[in-house]
Amino acid sequence: MAYTKLVMENPYNGQIKEAPVGFSWTVLFFAFFPPLFRGDWKWAIIMFLLTMITMGLSGLLFMFIYNKLYIKDLIGDDFIVKSVGMGTLDQVSQKLGINLPVR
Repeated sequence: MAYTKLVMENPYNGQIKEAPVGFSWTVLFFAFFPPLFRGDWKWAIIMFLLTMITMGLSGLLFMFIYNKLYIKDLIGDDFIVKSVGMGTLDQVSQKLGINLPVR
């Protein structure tokens, strides 16, 4: 499956966020800045600290897992999937290995 993203919405306050699926090119090139710009403070701090401790090697792990971590945190914050950029919800859910909540 090619690049896709999820559009997720919090039904309680109407907030909408886009969440890329799969490999994170932005984390590859910009380390902890993508979570920082997304307002994902928890992972921005964790990634920053691990980047300093491992002299950047932790980025080799986070570029593969960060987008999934971000989606899981959005689900934990009551976001639901509003739409899928490419493919079907079932395909994306299977690729992530998690059940994606919908209305």
